[in-house]
Amino acid sequence: MAIRINGTDVAVPDDARVSLLDLLREGLHRTGTKVGCNQGACGACTVLVDGQRVLSCLTLAAQADGRSVTTIEGLGSGGDLHPLQTAFIEHDGFQCGYCTPGQICAAAAMLREVEAGIPSYVTADLAAERLTLSREEVRERMSGNLCRCGAHNGIVEAILRVAAEHAA
Repeated sequence: MAIRINGTDVAVPDDARVSLLDLLREGLHRTGTKVGCNQGACGACTVLVDGQRVLSCLTLAAQADGRSVTTIEGLGSGGDLHPLQTAFIEHDGFQCGYCTPGQICAAAAMLREVEAGIPSYVTADLAAERLTLSREEVRERMSGNLCRCGAHNGIVEAILRVAAEHAA
């Protein structure tokens, strides 16, 4: 039984009650994933499990057995930042930075959802061949990740920039 975390296999905890968040932070000292509300309401603990965003505070580590988990530390490759990390820096998509890891992980999954044609509540044309990523669409899709400092405009701009570069 193992979980692949950022490319490294890690044993599933013997205690079935251990959350993925606690395994990451307390067991593996991967502190990039943040503890916010610990109730699934803020998104600060968002990580990717098999490329999909999950709230690690509400996910048991045992549920990730045999799966691939990517945290903020594992998003980049070869020492390079992920394009979203770079865009967040360039567009001031953070202030205190506490929510930033969860925001970036959620945005990475969101861009995959858009690319796959998965609509959101505000998607206007459900029959369109390609989804258009507007500010309203980004805000809706990122609504599960709270920023208490007010960096929302920078976050949206960063995501839109990466989406435009990826589409080009």
